[in-house]
Amino acid sequence: MIMHDPGLIELIQKRRNSLKVTQETLAQLSGVGLRTLKQFESGKGNPTLRTLQKLADTLGLEVCLKIKNVSPDK
Repeated sequence: MIMHDPGLIELIQKRRNSLKVTQETLAQLSGVGLRTLKQFESGKGNPTLRTLQKLADTLGLEVCLKIKNVSPDK
């Protein structure tokens, strides 16, 4: 699973900026390391689902996971 999707990064950044929250404050409030957050927002990190959940919870967002059932080729 690719967690560094540009759309996801943009969503987190836009929400953080709309709330006028710095990376430092978001890291502190969410319990996510500042380095982890900076790497994620720069597109260099690959955060875990748990990290994304912490960020989303802090920003008032919801993480929904969809698992697609793929039938094997015949």
